[in-house]
Amino acid sequence: MSSSSGRMRRLLALVRKESFQAIRDPSSILIAFVLPLILLFLFGYGVSLDTTRTRIGLVTEEMTPLTQDLSASFQASRYFDVAIGRDRRLFEEDLVLGKLRGIVVIPADFTTRYTAGNRPDIQVIVDGSEPNTANFVQNYAQGTVANWERQRQADVASHSPAISVEQRFWFNPELTSRNFLVPGSIAIVMTLVGTLLTSLVVAREWERGTMEAMMATPVTAVELLAGKILPYFLLGLTSMTLCVLLAVFLFGVPFRGSVAALYALSAAFLIPALGQGLLISTATKNQFLASQLALISAFLPAFLLSGFLFEINSMPEVIQWITFIVPARYLIPSLQTVFLAGDIWPMFLQAIGVMLTIGAIMFVLAARSTRKRIG
Repeated sequence: MSSSSGRMRRLLALVRKESFQAIRDPSSILIAFVLPLILLFLFGYGVSLDTTRTRIGLVTEEMTPLTQDLSASFQASRYFDVAIGRDRRLFEEDLVLGKLRGIVVIPADFTTRYTAGNRPDIQVIVDGSEPNTANFVQNYAQGTVANWERQRQADVASHSPAISVEQRFWFNPELTSRNFLVPGSIAIVMTLVGTLLTSLVVAREWERGTMEAMMATPVTAVELLAGKILPYFLLGLTSMTLCVLLAVFLFGVPFRGSVAALYALSAAFLIPALGQGLLISTATKNQFLASQLALISAFLPAFLLSGFLFEINSMPEVIQWITFIVPARYLIPSLQTVFLAGDIWPMFLQAIGVMLTIGAIMFVLAARSTRKRIG
């Protein structure tokens, strides 16, 4: 009993000491609160995957009621910002300079071919240096023409078309990229707070020699690790809470899940993040090297290999296998589900189990690296 109370007193003393050190350290506050706010505002306001109001040039080589009607359809589209001209040469220089993303050409024989029952060709010239935008311009130009043609057929016919297609988008009806970018950025923030902050703090103690001083005390390696991570575990949850409040009340991201699911997922994710930070710090014992390794091994995989910006299924198969050991791969879709869809506990429990397994491996490796040495 006395042994248990002694371990508890030692653990509380370590937690108190680490908490005071985190509060007094400006870099800890910077990483835990200022940097997350910067990243959240960046992803909330500065980064958008919504391709709307793309500037294009529309060339109508003949002016007839039919071509004017089609031109009006392009001008009314919420996806395009249209500049009208009669000659494609007027827009070629702007396309080269990047002022336009595409040129749509309605040919001079459009009305003749259309009224004769032949399908006229509409040329779409795009800037291939940006493939995603080029595909967007091409696909939505085709969609605009198809919608215009359906509308004309419906107006000419005495009754509505027999078949109509009605599209519905679940969970994110407006197709707003902010609604999935902001929840995903919270995982990036927690990666920085958990891994980078922990690796720097512990590496600093190795540099100053205070870690060896603590190892000369009756504190065990497990108690030392627990005393190190508990304050930063709470700091990570606090940072996450701040980000969620900003996401909901400032950026207007819907939150349809439960607070319990949010904290369960976040707590499970912090275990491998903190464990990785401890492992890096004990392996390097140098702040500069620890920060570089934390960015390379934690931040970049979370940013690039988690499905946050790039679809995992479109990656090479070897890279897809590597993503299985990236904890953010499991947190980001879970957070997006909590925000946009609600609680889907079978998905959450699987993600929590994988993240806790990765975290356990990290802590075992960190505990072995922080083996107590006397003398």
